[in-house]
Amino acid sequence: MSRLLLVISLAIVGQACSIHGRVTRELRRAENDLHHHIGFYLWDIEKKKPVARYQEDRYFTPASNTKILTLFAARKVLGDSLPAFRYLHRHDTVLIWGTGDPSFLYGLVRQNPKVYEWLRTVPGKLVFSDANFFSERFGAGWAWSDFAYDYSPEKSPFPVYGNLITVMVNDRVHVVPRVEHARTSVLAEPVSRMEYANQIVVRGDSSSLGRWNIPFRYSADFLAKILSDTLRREVLVAPVPLVRDARMMKSIPADSAYQVLMQDSDNMIAEQLLLMCAGVLTDSLKTEHAIRHMQTAYLADLPDPVRWVDGSGLSRYNQFTPRSIVAVWQKLDQLGPREALLPLLAIGGKTGTIRNFYKNEPPFVYGKTGSLSNNHCLSGYLFTRKGKVLLFSYMNSGFVAPTARVRERMEKVLKLAHDTY
Repeated sequence: MSRLLLVISLAIVGQACSIHGRVTRELRRAENDLHHHIGFYLWDIEKKKPVARYQEDRYFTPASNTKILTLFAARKVLGDSLPAFRYLHRHDTVLIWGTGDPSFLYGLVRQNPKVYEWLRTVPGKLVFSDANFFSERFGAGWAWSDFAYDYSPEKSPFPVYGNLITVMVNDRVHVVPRVEHARTSVLAEPVSRMEYANQIVVRGDSSSLGRWNIPFRYSADFLAKILSDTLRREVLVAPVPLVRDARMMKSIPADSAYQVLMQDSDNMIAEQLLLMCAGVLTDSLKTEHAIRHMQTAYLADLPDPVRWVDGSGLSRYNQFTPRSIVAVWQKLDQLGPREALLPLLAIGGKTGTIRNFYKNEPPFVYGKTGSLSNNHCLSGYLFTRKGKVLLFSYMNSGFVAPTARVRERMEKVLKLAHDTY
């Protein structure tokens, strides 16, 4: 080897070692200062090797980093457009079965007016069946006491309005969709819902003025009531098994749902996407079917097996390692043009859950956050000042300090990698 090549090679090795060492020191300081645990993995896509790593084989609670796996499943299974529902004409009756599509009348995503108009105008009796729905209302490991909070809507075969009841309180109480409501002076929250019934309770004083989104309790009869009211035609219910020759109605472009999933971290969309994947793979809307298929067919080669139980990350049963999350990002990166994936993600200083953090021009962090109490994660793409494209996963658990302090230390490490590699 010539002297020049030797010098260049040693410089490259020295640079990599320097970054790894500096990152490791920062991570150890953060752990000591905040008394918690960190896992970190930084991967060079072009060179196909790690740049820095720290406890990358330890398991952490991923929270909404679980949605990275959900996005991978959806992009592998669902195609360019989401399936809205299945239907079959039988004599003077039109039977419909849900596919789990989260978009119908959900204000956060693009609408397909053809779906609404078809349901409103198709001739014959409209009959809904949920005989292909086999999931519990909540995922394994969800907090049962969160039933009345908008981040924890129930899973269902035919979501409508995001599976939420919108309550607006001023001089009157306005409820969409229409359900029973009552006022009381004895209530901990300004607006709440009975756990096992779709009855809204509003505290009868001025502190209840405002707007709330409350998940509704799913049942086939309640869904038929909402659809009847919305479509202005009667919708009946019958437990008819899904038949093989049922046709498919298409809904919205898939990317419009994926963007809300990844930028806004929408839990309802996440859970429904996994149900939709299960419906495509097996005709049964059951989350476990989709997870089992993905783990067997596409994720068996991860560096560390993942414990994956839901689509949203609401469950603390989920357990991933940083290097396995990076491996899933590699699979996503290889699915199609990177230029199509990046706009779906939260972008530092620009969009989504990191629009107020990781600021730089041009943006250098694109990815997905994940937060549960005492846990905070960020994983995705890191673009360096020198034009390198890296993948990373930064996972924190067991902290009692404010999340803002944890995020400050994360930003310091990621900015170090951006500036020096």
